[in-house]
Amino acid sequence: MKNLSTHLPATATRRKVLVTSAAMLGVMGMPAIVRAQSGPKIRVGYWPIAAGLPFYAAVELGYFKEAGLDVEVLKFAGAQQIMEAMLADRCDGSANGTGSANIAIGELAQPGTFKIFCANPSNVDNVLDEVIVPIASPAKTIADLKGKRIASGPGIQNVTLAKTVLERGGATGATVVELPIGQHVAAIAGGQIDGAYTLEPTGTIGRLNGTTRTLEAGVIAHYILGNPKAPWFGGSASLTSSFIKKNPDAAKKFVAAYGKGVAYVRSKSAEARQYLKGYTPIEGALTSEVPLAAYTMYNEFKPADVAHFQKFFDLFHEKGIFSSRLMVDSMLYKG
Repeated sequence: MKNLSTHLPATATRRKVLVTSAAMLGVMGMPAIVRAQSGPKIRVGYWPIAAGLPFYAAVELGYFKEAGLDVEVLKFAGAQQIMEAMLADRCDGSANGTGSANIAIGELAQPGTFKIFCANPSNVDNVLDEVIVPIASPAKTIADLKGKRIASGPGIQNVTLAKTVLERGGATGATVVELPIGQHVAAIAGGQIDGAYTLEPTGTIGRLNGTTRTLEAGVIAHYILGNPKAPWFGGSASLTSSFIKKNPDAAKKFVAAYGKGVAYVRSKSAEARQYLKGYTPIEGALTSEVPLAAYTMYNEFKPADVAHFQKFFDLFHEKGIFSSRLMVDSMLYKG
């Protein structure tokens, strides 16, 4: 397995006060019986993309603390590393934005390990995924990237999707280069690559600093699901089944508190954007420019949603990435 990067974000001190030190600060004055009933530490992994916003907001607004939960925030370099940490019992859950296919690979390796309780669908309207190119690039369509060097984020989900988008978009002969998402804009500006299949806030950062432009947004819905407005459930928040089994009450409280974060992002997206700071590379006034993904909680999935989610998983089976066909419904948290 790859080495893990599990350091806290830049605002770590404040976050510890809000979350991991909540027990020390909030319950010292409570009766001994209350202190004895404090729940287990819940280790939640994220990687720095905009889709994790409900988790970031729930941490910063104290929703987990209010629920009496001790949540430890763990930052990873990529979604695959979060999945690997969950398999190895170094992490109990994932925030939104963690690649659903990465989670599925872990599920195939150890069946019954992962339960998805919230997914973040994106498309041409709710943008997470996009192909970006240099600001001066003459490319007008994906097909114009024939023979070019195109970056993708780290991990099998990003690489597979990038290759499939280029293939189905007509960009024959394009080469996919695996590169950390935080380096995409700089690599394009430096002429090391000709474009990138990337995730927000990368496209916004490149656009605002004048080095890149979006060639096409919502490319997975378009080229994988066949409809630019179809929901692509590319990222998911999850908990391990072992944690749920050992701590059923804490798991329910966690999912409910996380759901409050989702509701906050939905109803107050302008205010919620400030919580991208410290978790993603985008800060200050720039946070107002980032497009946001949508969110679907476990009890909001409709049959059509599950069907779109399944089509996404089936691509990885068809490509030989999944050893067998995996049914999405078996991985959904049931409450």
